[in-house]
Amino acid sequence: MTNCKITTGKIARFEMYLKDEERSKNTIEKYLRDIRTFQLFLSERVLNKLSVMEYKQFLIENYKPASVNSMLASIKSFFCFCGWPELTVKSLKVQKTLFSEPEKELSRTEYERLIVTAKSRHNERLCLLMQTICATGIRVSELSFITVEAARLGRAEVFCKGKRRTIFIMPRLKKLLLEYAKRSNILTGSVFISRNGTPLNRHQIWADMKALCAYASVDAAKVFPHNLRHLFARTFYSIDKDINRLADILGHSNINTTRIYTMECGNGHVQILKRLPLLL
Repeated sequence: MTNCKITTGKIARFEMYLKDEERSKNTIEKYLRDIRTFQLFLSERVLNKLSVMEYKQFLIENYKPASVNSMLASIKSFFCFCGWPELTVKSLKVQKTLFSEPEKELSRTEYERLIVTAKSRHNERLCLLMQTICATGIRVSELSFITVEAARLGRAEVFCKGKRRTIFIMPRLKKLLLEYAKRSNILTGSVFISRNGTPLNRHQIWADMKALCAYASVDAAKVFPHNLRHLFARTFYSIDKDINRLADILGHSNINTTRIYTMECGNGHVQILKRLPLLL
């Protein structure tokens, strides 16, 4: 195989291809980051099947299986785009996880502590933002769709990952959003904006949430926007038990992704085992 080399030009053309495919901004950034990580690993190595297999082993030794497969998927997509399918390697076989890790799962109690703490520290924007994610299941990247107009209407039309879906804003949340917008003199557009009037980005939101952890006595490893979405999913599923409906609400194409969101830490399973009359 000749002319098998990763160049700036090939990466740029791949980026344009991903944009033409209407991939999300975050997906494109992830793909490009993974490709550049592989490029850095290669250094002076020749790009061939052997070096890709060496990279796979490097990933196995330094990352969790899910991350390994995700990073391999990125370079596989790039290889296929470049016409190098023979360079692709198999992903890891990962056994299905039945329970979530309790040390990473944000509980309802911890969520309530975060809200109370944000209120006591007079961080009204963060307090309402966290409640909005947790009450709707919306992605942090979709918060810009929560506008004054959407709040008045009681629903937001979200367009993400090539799909359009409706996010319902319940009366209590609608009232809170409109009151906050009025106090903040936000007359139109996104409710959650920075001082210069632009929608908050994930990095600003992440930093604000992490800064709150010490005051709320909540492990910072559990606190990030996506865990609020998981808490919404678990709570909704505990009431409705309709995983197909939940997948539609969350905007998932694959129901297996939704199953991950609804996993419990296993405490309920342990309690059931304790009640089994099988030990004599």
